Amino acid sequence: MTLRNLFGAVLAAVLLAVPSARAADMKDPAELKKLLVTLDDRQSNGGDYKSLMYIEQKEKDKTDVVREAVVYRRDAKDQLMILMTKPKGEAGKGYLRLEKNLWSYDPNTGKWERRTERERIAGTDSRRADFDESRLAEEFDPAFEGEEKLGKFTAWKLILTARQGVDVAYPVVHLWVDKETSNILKRQEFALSKRLMRTSYYPKWMKLFSESKKADVWFPQEMRFYDEVEKANSTVIVVKNVDLNALEENIFTKAWLESKSR
Repeated sequence: MTLRNLFGAVLAAVLLAVPSARAADMKDPAELKKLLVTLDDRQSNGGDYKSLMYIEQKEKDKTDVVREAVVYRRDAKDQLMILMTKPKGEAGKGYLRLEKNLWSYDPNTGKWERRTERERIAGTDSRRADFDESRLAEEFDPAFEGEEKLGKFTAWKLILTARQGVDVAYPVVHLWVDKETSNILKRQEFALSKRLMRTSYYPKWMKLFSESKKADVWFPQEMRFYDEVEKANSTVIVVKNVDLNALEENIFTKAWLESKSR
């Protein structure tokens, strides 16, 4: 065996040994918690966030609907605003998250209503958490399920259980995380009865350098949600652009959202 071939054989053995070693590490609760913190931190700006999103909704026996929304976040204060801008009939409607409460606003009635975490945003298959800052480490306790192939990707599969007293859309989440990039590839959400309610895919991720964070911020450029109860229903969200510059101080108020429909 030549020196080059010997080096190649050793390198191959090392690469084969790394996944099994890491898999063993992943069974450590501390390592699992660290992974959730990493997933949250990758998507957190530490400052402000604004994005333009296209939302395509498909429902059985109904015409497809395409919406446009502007999403505002202030991660340092856990604040979120979703403003619908298109179609014309829904422009001015929105959602505001303040002090862990989610409110919806309808300019046609001028009323605010408190919503639950399971609320469908604009009647689609999306939820508040799909637009908000990632809080996996805060909301869930993780368990390691193993290693799986998802197409060309090798992923860690985690089972997340909602922590006591935390309000989430669904109490049990199965999560597939790409070993190489730490990007979330797939997510499944279950009711307490163990019934599968929704499956989500994240085929495209992008990163943008944040001046406030002094590091890259990752965000899913495309999200695909499939209703597992009403099988024909699905929603695709495409993030068209992201701006991490500071926002106006008064954006995250009911008065600001109300002003957009006048």
